[in-house]
Amino acid sequence: MGKSIKKLTLIALFAVVCFVTFSYAKINIPLPAGSMISIHVANAVVVLCAFLLDGKSGGLAGAIGLSIADILDPVYFISAPKTFFLKFCIGFIAGYIAHHIFHLRELNDSKKISKACIISGTVALAFNVIASPLIGYIFDKFILGINDVSANLILAWSSGVTLFNAVVCIFVAWGLYMLLYKSFKRFTKELF
Repeated sequence: MGKSIKKLTLIALFAVVCFVTFSYAKINIPLPAGSMISIHVANAVVVLCAFLLDGKSGGLAGAIGLSIADILDPVYFISAPKTFFLKFCIGFIAGYIAHHIFHLRELNDSKKISKACIISGTVALAFNVIASPLIGYIFDKFILGINDVSANLILAWSSGVTLFNAVVCIFVAWGLYMLLYKSFKRFTKELF
């Protein structure tokens, strides 16, 4: 099997894991004007994929898997383009920092690996904590035409939930990476 087929297979596999994680392991919180926010750890899978593979692959897996989840969900289908952009950015940022700044694949000391994962995940998910509620606010207010009070309430709630998700996802991605990296290191050595 060629390198590109193996990479595509891994991206597809992680896209499915992102899809399943978001679709079947979330808590939905209804908001005014028919909006909804979810508490989930799908972003942890995006970050994990970026750590195990690379930023582009992690971003692409998250963008594809979570956009498909949005498209198939009657509540979230309208936010699929936003999801695609944000999840790609999360994976790209996490992978770029992990592999180009910390050289994660070359690290052997668990303390250095933990530091690289936590910092990379924190920066990527901090981007999402800022960008997701703001993009959502712009979308709700100017495209959907939601009134000021409802749009501000949705912004406040989504900011808090996104922050909570980010903190949980940083530690979930780090913990899963610590469990899986040795196996993936051998498998992905020739791919990246």
